Amino acid sequence: MEQLVFFEIPSPCINVCQSDNRGYCLGCFRSRDERFHWQNLSDAQKTEVIRLCRDRKRRRAYALHKARLEALNAERASANGRLALEDEQANDNNDTELDLGHFSLD
Repeated sequence: MEQLVFFEIPSPCINVCQSDNRGYCLGCFRSRDERFHWQNLSDAQKTEVIRLCRDRKRRRAYALHKARLEALNAERASANGRLALEDEQANDNNDTELDLGHFSLD
């Protein structure tokens, strides 16, 4: 049973109108066919297209988030490698114990 719609379903277009390498709009995440045939779609079809666009947007956001985390982890690993190397060089140059002075925990 189809849900009643009392108002026209507006286009999800946000006037970005550029396509990615897979053909989806970078602004609203509709496919080329979904954009071109929007006026001819039924309300149920429009609702389904909007749901698909929302899912595409979430997947893209997750992929970007995952890529940023991987880049950050790679940067951290690189920095940790440099720090470990610097610590080893410092230990090689200085064979004495580190003197922290006299202190008490009282």
